[in-house]
Amino acid sequence: MNHQHDRALGALYGLAMGDALGMPTQIMSRASIVARFGTVTGFEPGPEDNPVSAGMPAGSVTDDTDQAVIVGRLLTGSGGRIEPLRLAHELLEWERAMKAKGSFDLLGPSTKAALEAVSRGVPPEEAGKAGATNGAAMRITPVGVAFPDTPLEPFLDRVAEACQVTHDTSIGIASAAAVAAAVSRGIDGGDLEDAFDAAVTAAAAGAQRGHWVAGADIAARIGWAVDLVRGLPERQALDRVCDLVGTSVASQESVPAAFAVLALAEGEPWRAGLLAANLGGDCDTIGAIAGAIAGAVSGASGLPDEALATLRSVNGLDLEPLATALLALRAGTAA
Repeated sequence: MNHQHDRALGALYGLAMGDALGMPTQIMSRASIVARFGTVTGFEPGPEDNPVSAGMPAGSVTDDTDQAVIVGRLLTGSGGRIEPLRLAHELLEWERAMKAKGSFDLLGPSTKAALEAVSRGVPPEEAGKAGATNGAAMRITPVGVAFPDTPLEPFLDRVAEACQVTHDTSIGIASAAAVAAAVSRGIDGGDLEDAFDAAVTAAAAGAQRGHWVAGADIAARIGWAVDLVRGLPERQALDRVCDLVGTSVASQESVPAAFAVLALAEGEPWRAGLLAANLGGDCDTIGAIAGAIAGAVSGASGLPDEALATLRSVNGLDLEPLATALLALRAGTAA
């Protein structure tokens, strides 16, 4: 296995691993997690009183992984392009299937509002003009695998295309660009600091695209969140992330929180996922983002074998063909 393939697999399975670790504690407060689990140290089943994850087996992935796979399949099935109405259709079909099996793990607020607008006939270039939550960032990893982040402008074109129908805003695109660029830099052999630099650069440029919406600057908050936790003990750092950065679905909170977790974990994927799981809030998405970037930097060889086996068996995941197809797009771009 060459290093790019190992890192592509690491990004995809790292996303799934962080997602599954955060599944049982999503929408819980940090205090509630401590009271129930003490410290989350591995995959746990969804607690029966969690309105989103109740009844889900330990190791189950959520919407973060499912929707990232949808984006990846659309990319590889159409020569690297995301057709906005096709993405809208696929996301709506995904939610219908989830409802049919009784799941409460459904579309996020920005995505749901945008897709309802599309269903009413609103053009896709207008449907996502208010989307500022983290839905685009959580499912953007395949774009980072499929395309190099330099030159930056063509890369941002691909990111913006994947955001348009649901998150066509300065904050939505900046957030997705940060995650995709960090993953992409990892695929090319970059280390964690390289990934941080790529994320900040892409977020600053991505903020110039889409419909402007008011909110804190994503690039600035990523840099601030990373510095905020450096050198702190884990418990104090997690408290600081919850108190100051925030862990909600707002991009300005959860995306910088994911980068803070990465810094605290020093880029180690399993540790990053566990730290995210212990944060609470939108911790499955924070874990998915942190896991994708950490996996891109470390490669699948940096993920625990037992965790990978669990992800594959519990979810029926086989991400190797997707990784191969995404890298074929990347090779075509480089050519």
